[in-house]
Amino acid sequence: MKHFIDIADFSAGDILRMLELGLKLKIEQKKGEFRPLLKNQVLAMVFQKPSLRTRVSFDMAMRTLGGDALYLSPQEIGLGKRESIADVSRVLSGYVQAVMARVFEHEHILELAKWSSVPVINGLSDYNHPCQAMADALTIFEEFGPLNGRTVSYIGDGNNVAVSLMKVVTKLGADFRIANPEGYDMPEKSVEQCRELAKLSGGSVTLMREPEAAAEGADVIYTDTWTSMGQEEEAKNREKVFPPYQVNQRIVKLAKPTVIILHCLPAHRGQEITDEVADGPHSRLFPQAENRMHAQKAILVELLLGGDPDGK
Repeated sequence: MKHFIDIADFSAGDILRMLELGLKLKIEQKKGEFRPLLKNQVLAMVFQKPSLRTRVSFDMAMRTLGGDALYLSPQEIGLGKRESIADVSRVLSGYVQAVMARVFEHEHILELAKWSSVPVINGLSDYNHPCQAMADALTIFEEFGPLNGRTVSYIGDGNNVAVSLMKVVTKLGADFRIANPEGYDMPEKSVEQCRELAKLSGGSVTLMREPEAAAEGADVIYTDTWTSMGQEEEAKNREKVFPPYQVNQRIVKLAKPTVIILHCLPAHRGQEITDEVADGPHSRLFPQAENRMHAQKAILVELLLGGDPDGK
């Protein structure tokens, strides 16, 4: 059974094929063309965390492909509490054609996939966020073409979003930089894994502390909230540590004139990013958010139809 759990599970060719399909489906949708590729297919959406983009983008991805989506709230499921994850997975497998889950613990996604007889999609876990990374890569691809040789700089916490971004850009031959405060580093195993991926693709991974160094000559500057869901008790301390890592106009001016600014949203304006940058000419925050839907259409087609329906 093919699942979408981690970017590292897919080859560079697989990822590129999905990006090209996502862009093709986006162009078709903009023209008002909708292909019912997933007619009579239903996606169950299991949520432990609240969401705007994940819920609406997956729902609309299924609808625009002729299928349907079923929202299941934390109260309805209670993964591992009201009912075992293994039982939930096997029950859902009898009702729907795919399952997307947005969870706290990464082990919950792995357990769902272990027992499922239909594809399971990782809509976010405390370890990674591969669907977001596909939307990020699609946004960069749409702007610049192939990622190889590009410099993608992430400024902020070495969190789940940063992990998946690092994986996708190193898979595709880009140079990944991250500047973060001490104590908020990327997982060492993920860094080691991506350095091996970079050897194959011609990319690189560079860890640093200074946001200015990360921004210097970058094609892409990416940031995220200083405090993720589930870390609320750390918020006050993080607000003392992260201000030097704000993406503001001074940081943007250090990058290439063609730099684009990305943020997975929701943004805490005035903290990790200023209004001037979020709403400025380099910002791609809202096309990036829209691209969640288009990238996920490609992921769904990959899992449910085995790839591009046109045979490419």
